[in-house]
Amino acid sequence: MERGVTNQHNGPVSTLGGQIGLPPSGRATRLQPPSWRNHRLMIGIALVLLATAAGAKVIASADDRVPRYAAATTLKPGDRIDATTVMRVEVLLDDAVAAYLSAQTPLPADAFAVREVRAGELVPFSAVGTSAQVGVQPVTVRVDRDSVAGLVAGSVVDVWVSPRDPASNQERYLPAALGLQAVTVAWIPTDQSAFGVSASSSAVALLVAAADVQKLIAAQDARSRLTLVPVPGSLHGRAP
Repeated sequence: MERGVTNQHNGPVSTLGGQIGLPPSGRATRLQPPSWRNHRLMIGIALVLLATAAGAKVIASADDRVPRYAAATTLKPGDRIDATTVMRVEVLLDDAVAAYLSAQTPLPADAFAVREVRAGELVPFSAVGTSAQVGVQPVTVRVDRDSVAGLVAGSVVDVWVSPRDPASNQERYLPAALGLQAVTVAWIPTDQSAFGVSASSSAVALLVAAADVQKLIAAQDARSRLTLVPVPGSLHGRAP
């Protein structure tokens, strides 16, 4: 059996002439580190940064929310503003939010709505006053039954007055004229029998400015026909 000998230049060799122990190149293969220019790596880093920025923005936005009062039901002029008619909501802080009633302090003891605020809307300071500032009074009148269809508490209407024709013994009326403008429906009585209505009339309570109360009562006493015309954009319900 022949023994291997060592070649000073090429390493161990066998007596048959073949090399053993090292790859042909005589050099070990090493792993190369990933390049920072690898586009997949850059995209991954960008997505992580975007997610981090988005999370920070959400947290910052949450910190900017402030408590305000919103109407729990439609507020009409003369309605009391208390825990039963408003609810606390959280809104984002901006320049406009300062115009609305803050929920960080207790509600004023003598707080009333001086104009309409619809359910779910923030309550502006301009819609809040004292009982002395309300300036309207509820007056129940008989109006044309057809003109009540679709009205609800909070509807805003114009009142048209058709004077009774004094020259006729029958129920005839002169052309209608605008009597009152933009008055609010306070309520529509469910029991109509107590108000002396006829088959063609219906009782409705209207919130009327103090200066106009006498005018409305006089039209009613003169047996004029009153017709309610909803103001565009006013609250309405389903007609019966």
